[in-house]
Amino acid sequence: MDNQPKFKVFSGTQSRYLAEKICASLGCELGNLKIQTFADGEFGVSFEESIRGQVVFLVQSTFPSSDNLMELLLMIDAAKRASAKSIVAVIPYFGWARQDRKDKPRVAIGAKLVADLLSVAGINRLITMDLHADQIQGFFNVPVDHLYASSVFVPYINSLNLENLVIASPDVGGSKRANTYAKYFGVPLVLCHKSRAKANEIENMVVIGEVEGKNVILIDDMVDTAGTITKAADLMKSQGALSVRAITSHGIMSDPASERVQHSMLEEICITDSIPYAKKCPKVHVITIAEIFAETIRRVIGNESISNQFII
Repeated sequence: MDNQPKFKVFSGTQSRYLAEKICASLGCELGNLKIQTFADGEFGVSFEESIRGQVVFLVQSTFPSSDNLMELLLMIDAAKRASAKSIVAVIPYFGWARQDRKDKPRVAIGAKLVADLLSVAGINRLITMDLHADQIQGFFNVPVDHLYASSVFVPYINSLNLENLVIASPDVGGSKRANTYAKYFGVPLVLCHKSRAKANEIENMVVIGEVEGKNVILIDDMVDTAGTITKAADLMKSQGALSVRAITSHGIMSDPASERVQHSMLEEICITDSIPYAKKCPKVHVITIAEIFAETIRRVIGNESISNQFII
């Protein structure tokens, strides 16, 4: 490592819990970053140690509120102005990713806007996980390391030792992701077809495939209000499923998600710690992704391939 560039890891306010675990895995100290907040809510960031000539990794998921994104942008700008050799944005959860195209007239493409903001601020690389849409990688003109939570979910599914396993997607849009799991485990794929009255509100849902006598695992990239995932679980149980579990990369879990999960037919919902989860719900199981990101950082520093990290 003597010939490799020096590096430091810093974190924004809301992702510090994850950055500390990443640093523990890397065997390094979390960098000293100060965030000063003014009376009107404006804030500024400053690096309290030299980063000149360093490869700087900035850990911050950009979930709402927009303060998290603004913090990250200020951290990037400060690092650039402090003569960092390279700036790597580590964004476990990339917010605004649902706005990846114009799905109706006169709307913004939020994911592209955020990509532009990060690029203009000065990032040299992005490390993220399970983007809502794979094509968002193409919104950037810098290298994007797109990681997959399957690295932690596959071992967890194996540990359950479920017979008559079926992989399911709660909507048609997630069928590709679910099909990847189904192929890996060599089990059938079941789809749910839903129609929405409006955002976060489902009008109708039907199950396409056989779930009777099966142990079902629903795969999704994010759970927001948990309306889709709980409705799918209840529907599958009513059609004879032995058990229904959900696995999702990003547990946004906006109210009333925890209450819905608790009162649903789900055995459990397994999420990662890409977003902090503070509620107390016995059905929510959190798996850390710190080691995935720590290993990726090691490989980026050493100019090594990260492809063999991927299970599926």
